[in-house]
Amino acid sequence: MSVARLLASLAHRAPDEIVLSGATGSGDEWTAAAIRREIDTLTPLLADCRVLAVLADNCPAWVMADLAALEARIAQLPLPVFFTRAQMGHALAATGSDTLLTDQPQMAVLLSADFTQAAVWNGLTLFKRKVATVALPEGTAKISFTSGSTGNPKGVCLSFEGLADTAVAVAERLADLPVKQHLCVLPLALLLENVAGVYAPLLQGARIHLSPLAALGWQGMAGFAPAALQQSALATGANSVILVPELAKAWTVFLAMSGQHAPDSLCFAAVGGARVDPTLLAQGRGLGLPLYQGYGLTECGSVVCLNRPGDDGQGVGRPLSHAQLRIVEGEVIARTRAFLAYLGDDRRVTSADLRINDVATDEFSTGDCGHFDAAGHLHLDGRKKNLLITSFGRNIAPEWVEAALLAQPGILQAVVVGDARPALAALLVPAPGINATQLAAMVQAANASLPDYARVGQWATVPAFTVANGLATGNGRPMRAAIHTHHATLIDSLYATKEPTDVVL
Repeated sequence: MSVARLLASLAHRAPDEIVLSGATGSGDEWTAAAIRREIDTLTPLLADCRVLAVLADNCPAWVMADLAALEARIAQLPLPVFFTRAQMGHALAATGSDTLLTDQPQMAVLLSADFTQAAVWNGLTLFKRKVATVALPEGTAKISFTSGSTGNPKGVCLSFEGLADTAVAVAERLADLPVKQHLCVLPLALLLENVAGVYAPLLQGARIHLSPLAALGWQGMAGFAPAALQQSALATGANSVILVPELAKAWTVFLAMSGQHAPDSLCFAAVGGARVDPTLLAQGRGLGLPLYQGYGLTECGSVVCLNRPGDDGQGVGRPLSHAQLRIVEGEVIARTRAFLAYLGDDRRVTSADLRINDVATDEFSTGDCGHFDAAGHLHLDGRKKNLLITSFGRNIAPEWVEAALLAQPGILQAVVVGDARPALAALLVPAPGINATQLAAMVQAANASLPDYARVGQWATVPAFTVANGLATGNGRPMRAAIHTHHATLIDSLYATKEPTDVVL
């Protein structure tokens, strides 16, 4: 499958059919014919471009620029808006990006004095510069950077064909669902939304709603406001959304506390990025949120497993058609055509003897522990590197315990510790208004679902883990190493007391 099929999906639409919509009520709507014209307008401006960096809020122009780069076979660098200026500068330098398209023209000079304005296109400013060429693997379509959990993020070079494979596989898995309106909730610079929230809906013939992130409830360092997401989903008549677990939890808690129900239009809400306890899925579904777990990795082109109505379970779903997964010594090993190499690393691990549709594929060690059940669904058992081994010799995946804690409606974030300790402890971020007595009851309820060796003995309440304080990635995932370092004294104190601790720093 080539990118041609993805681009051809526009040609198959009626010329006057609305395909992309911007902010609700803004009139920022784009028909199939208009999108084609805009791509044709942008393409000549990219004639001498080798690597196109895009730094912009969610909007139709972002998607049209992406499609133009795909058609011209230009490598694209999506820059997450939550990256620090240093991280953005690192990404631009590491990729040798010679072109920048942005809705923040003031950032161009701050990121590189070499950028000069070349044009304005569809509300975005195009900057160019002369820069030394950086070697990229042949066929690189996107350079997707990690969320920067170790300072300078790592760039993953992904192929045109591999990204198209993922989009086709997601569209096939959901083909019979009535998805005609998809609301992009995650930043487009995140590969999950880019591939599964734009490419797959395009193949499905859906209309894609691209509201600014602030209108969806994203508030930067202030957190997330689920009331705005509820309103956007109602206003757009969204049939599908993609969420990370923290957003799924926030939306579920908001609905329960406000006495509301999710929009009746929703038929599918994918959740990925971290383990989700079945209790939370059940709570969300009881309030009208059709939550279904999935699993994927940047190196695999995003989604590789997905649950769906009629084929659901407590794991992360059955592998999609483009991916081959196997378990080796308890670790998930994946093969797709997406991963080319890490930026700056010429080595490429290939398995020439393994072929899918007579095409050689790459094998990738995911670092995730897992197993398959009798129905062929993958279950994740935690990250290999995160495994806690207590002083009693018990091996415990913290994600398992954290999922049980997060299933409690009053716990918004949780990080479990206990390596080389006699028992587990937890750092908890409670919902507003939750007191120590209520929190203790929630920890007790979570413990009741766990065996004795995996129960939380001590805990402390802490401020939220956010991008702003350096304790969370851009998609809300807590950064364990940074949290352990930041709260080292507090963690030590938990093992010096016999009573649960309620500490706010």
